[in-house]
Amino acid sequence: MATGKINVSVDNIFPLIKKFLYSDHEIFLRELISNATDATLKLKHLSSIGEAKVEYGNPIIEIKVDKEGKKLHIIDQGLGMTEEEIKKYINEVAFSGAEEFLDKYKDAGKDAGIIGHFGLGFYSAFMVADKVEIITKSFKDEPAVHWSCDGSPEFTIEKSEKEDRGTEIVLHIADDSTEFLEDGRITELLTKYNKFMPIPIKFGTKTETLPKPEGAKEEDPAPTQEVDNIINNPNPAWTKQPADLKDEDYKSFYRELYPMQFEEPLFHIHLNVDYPFNLTGILYFPKLTNDLSVQRDKIQLYQNQVFVTDNVEGIVPEFLTMLRGVIDSPDIPLNVSRSYLQADGAVKKISSYITRKVADKLSSLFKNNREEFESKWNDIKIVIEYGMLSEEKFFEKADKFALFPTVDGKFYTFDEMKEALKDKQTDKDDKLVVLYASDKEAQHSYIEAAKNKGYEVLLMDSPIISHLMQKLETSKENISFARVDADHLDNLIKKDDTQISKLSDEEKESLKTKLEEVITDKGYTIQLEAMDSDSAPFIITEPEFMRRMKEMQQTGGGGMFGMGNMPEMYNLIVNTNNELVGEILNTKTAKKRERLINQSLDLARLSKGLLKGEELTNFIKRSYEMVK
Repeated sequence: MATGKINVSVDNIFPLIKKFLYSDHEIFLRELISNATDATLKLKHLSSIGEAKVEYGNPIIEIKVDKEGKKLHIIDQGLGMTEEEIKKYINEVAFSGAEEFLDKYKDAGKDAGIIGHFGLGFYSAFMVADKVEIITKSFKDEPAVHWSCDGSPEFTIEKSEKEDRGTEIVLHIADDSTEFLEDGRITELLTKYNKFMPIPIKFGTKTETLPKPEGAKEEDPAPTQEVDNIINNPNPAWTKQPADLKDEDYKSFYRELYPMQFEEPLFHIHLNVDYPFNLTGILYFPKLTNDLSVQRDKIQLYQNQVFVTDNVEGIVPEFLTMLRGVIDSPDIPLNVSRSYLQADGAVKKISSYITRKVADKLSSLFKNNREEFESKWNDIKIVIEYGMLSEEKFFEKADKFALFPTVDGKFYTFDEMKEALKDKQTDKDDKLVVLYASDKEAQHSYIEAAKNKGYEVLLMDSPIISHLMQKLETSKENISFARVDADHLDNLIKKDDTQISKLSDEEKESLKTKLEEVITDKGYTIQLEAMDSDSAPFIITEPEFMRRMKEMQQTGGGGMFGMGNMPEMYNLIVNTNNELVGEILNTKTAKKRERLINQSLDLARLSKGLLKGEELTNFIKRSYEMVK
């Protein structure tokens, strides 16, 4: 029996491991299973190139809980270790067995599939165990070895009676970590971190129902048998070639990833690249809502099929974090506990690749089946608009597939929209004016007024549309956007049939004075306009610039303009050709004039959605009185 001291730079490395090296204690199981997978994949590689003269077979990794003995066992059938390798890979903590292995066999085949660093990963066991044993037998013709350590730098190493190739790690669970002796907790961890590991993982057994034998009666119970409970899928969809998968395979994998998600994804994007970096994965477009905050952290990051995190910020462009799915790359650098991403050039290249791949897929879907793409637009537009706003390269590509729907259900691309509007919606400087509604119901009267004049009205109702319009106006030539209830249409759009006012200049001056005597609210700027006689007497609009600044402020963009809360400011457009306005001017009774002005103003406010609370109650009461 040999004894010795682990070769570390400080004597108290174990408290450091427990407190600082790993931020989350539960990942010990992920690390130990990753090591067991490494050992198995290494054996597979060595046997495939003839360096291991053993039968690889169908190895599994087994997890056993001994609740009574307070022990947790992780057993593999991989290459095992000799006494010399134990001393090298376990006792010299800072040494990376995987790195040496990769270096030695780097020319023998890049698909060895090595996951990580054996030494430090193994020592995560001491976060939950006050004693750890390794019982291992190498695939080489050497004696089995039993290594033991009680959480101090002291260890023992002796020969073992183990006959089968592979390694068994025994964790003597500490009193503060007995949760890891519960079957439910272990199942939870295996499902979270190891659901798609490339080697089958057994945890207990399960009962399987067999077909009834021929001639059995209907009331006879079906026979059953106990089988290994394999908790993982070693060959998930993203590890396969797209040509080998059908649409149903992708949907089935989506259900495997999100068992509580009942809606089918709209479409998927299969990522598969091996140069200049290695990346595979599948991204899904789910149906999205306008609530950006609930969409995030649904993409899972894996490294060689080991779950790392569902916070993929930095790898996946921010606008795509609302998608779902899996990304797997051995080229994404992680810190020692695999838990946090470190920014570097490879990550930026990966992010650019994903952006390009998504843009190409969207372009292809639009080109191949525009009708279906249009039917899904409302469910995906928030991602595309966010991408156009935040990623310049995506913005450039989006011209091919970004849609601009009208309130009547037509869809334009940007170029199609320009072509459709160029002859009927320009201002006095011949700049294209794009009218849009943000709420089809609330702005119905304004939409109808615009349509009656022959104008096209778009429906642009996502929460970030103000920011996007700002970008479109600065990056596209000769175009401006105006909400349909913004500055009055006749002021926005050049018309050939300019209306002539029925009132003289003196009458207009008198009318404005009388209106200002009753309407004392400084938030309204009274403007007299000559319009069609059948247009409403009073129309309230909100200056497009002021309204847009307020919207941007509400969605987080106002701060960049150095503004505080934007004031409520409206234009009150008074139609001098309307019969009721003429009556307001000519009535002899001040009380009647005041009543007509207040009622007309409140009707305009009601149409604009500004009449609420006590004012709405008083308006309704006054309306009933007038009806009587």
